[in-house]
Amino acid sequence: MFFFFSQVLKKARLALCLVVFSWAAGAAQPPIKLAMIESLSGPFANTGEAVHRNLVWALERVNHRGGVALADGARGLVLERYDSKGQNEEALLALRMAIDDGARFILQGNSSSTAAALIEAIQKHNERDPARRVLFLNYAAVDPILTNERCSFWHFRFDAHADMRMAALMAVLKADRDVKKVYLIGQDYSFGQAVLREAKRQLQTQRPDAQLVGEELHPMGRVKDFLPYATKIKASGAQAVITGNWGNDLTLLVKAAREVGYEGKFYTFYGNALGTPAALGDAGVGRVVAVADWLPNVPGAASENFYKAFRQRFPKPSDDYVHMRMQLMVEALVQAMAQARSADALAVAQQLENARIEHFGQVAQMRASDHQFQQPLVVGVMERQGSPGVKFDVEGSGYGFRVVKALTPAQAEQPTRCNMQRP
Repeated sequence: MFFFFSQVLKKARLALCLVVFSWAAGAAQPPIKLAMIESLSGPFANTGEAVHRNLVWALERVNHRGGVALADGARGLVLERYDSKGQNEEALLALRMAIDDGARFILQGNSSSTAAALIEAIQKHNERDPARRVLFLNYAAVDPILTNERCSFWHFRFDAHADMRMAALMAVLKADRDVKKVYLIGQDYSFGQAVLREAKRQLQTQRPDAQLVGEELHPMGRVKDFLPYATKIKASGAQAVITGNWGNDLTLLVKAAREVGYEGKFYTFYGNALGTPAALGDAGVGRVVAVADWLPNVPGAASENFYKAFRQRFPKPSDDYVHMRMQLMVEALVQAMAQARSADALAVAQQLENARIEHFGQVAQMRASDHQFQQPLVVGVMERQGSPGVKFDVEGSGYGFRVVKALTPAQAEQPTRCNMQRP
């Protein structure tokens, strides 16, 4: 077992393989390789590392209970890391490397443009080389087009797409009658553009009385000083900002807003972690709204136990970024492999299409028509830890999120324009 780990760790282009093989002693079958392709260097490296911790934890639980029972015996899971460096070209190179290394399950999410490139490349690869077909499991790339016009049999999305998330935010904004003026800002790539388009559309239908006073796209990952943007937001008189920004682009934006004294609200897709609450401090209390598939302060013993278990595994405050959907994704994959009794991509995909998972009180199901996961969504508002409904804070900041809106999978569901082509 230890020889196996030492050999893996010596591979120059792989940073780490973390698994717990409780079945390893005497097991004849090699582990099933999963390849994570993410930014592990550059401005969004923290997001890639956060994903890695979530996936490691999910795989450890599977391996601890004996791995996956297949026709040829029990097999464990191993996670291998590939650095995309935030570039599509690097991600495509990593895909080729991962396939050559024997991975048949590709995991990625932190960039919709990268996801689109991977979907196209995997589609072509699977047609050209059916003996080495792979599946793409997407946990965070939420441009709606990926499960609509560009849907693929080989791609499964486990995050709610941008239109679903926007509808959840609008359910809260619709009732917020103090907001009369709205400013839109986002990253200038496919996802950021999709968020702004949908925000405008839903504002027109849900809040036609609200005035759109600004709309701006900025370069992704390249802006170091957001003060000019924050100054324009404040000058516009907007009482609310809607943004899909994530990573440092969000943290720097809210820091700049605090510095210029902006007192409006932020309706965000990702404002609940990765430094944002700490960056805002008291200025964010009651003002930062975030939508997610799950939040640590979701009521119920099952949710609380889930969060406590993650924090026990990763106790450092800086590591406090857990995603329920990534755990559900791995559980769904394992379920599909067990039902197929195989790790063959086609056989697993046919089972994964109809996966239904219940995990720590969360119930979700894959929609076969477009491979879009249907799951609950929640909207939270930032408050001080210890306030009613805020037992847990975020990253040791002293601030957490109180759930103000909960949507069932049926309420969060959106129609699809996918015309799935199956092999």
